[in-house]
Amino acid sequence: MRVALRVTSVAAATLVVAGTFNTIQPQPVATAAPQTCNDAFCVPGIVPNVVLGSYCANTSYFVFGTTSWGRLVFCGSPRRYEPRYFRSPPMQGIKDENSPCDGYLNDVAQAPDGLFLSCVPMNGASLWRRGDA
Repeated sequence: MRVALRVTSVAAATLVVAGTFNTIQPQPVATAAPQTCNDAFCVPGIVPNVVLGSYCANTSYFVFGTTSWGRLVFCGSPRRYEPRYFRSPPMQGIKDENSPCDGYLNDVAQAPDGLFLSCVPMNGASLWRRGDA
């Protein structure tokens, strides 16, 4: 009986020590650095297998696509014609509307909400502005 009591006591003490040790150990802290997206490869909502020149529906949000050979295109409506897919100017990833775009004149981007943006100079400043306006 004494042997069983000692084994039980040792086992209980081991569990208490192990439990205390686990609670004392610092737990890893997850930290996330801000995400950046500076090219077309990380932009969400790009439609695959678009046919250049084909009709499209939305010229304001999530307008980008790629052809079967990897060419970046966008849905646009020049001169009020039916919207179609055109070759895209260079894309600079995800940017905030009305933020500076110095050095990216006439390039395009997508806002976090999917809005089509274009780098346009106006009143002495180059800013990311709506690309559908």
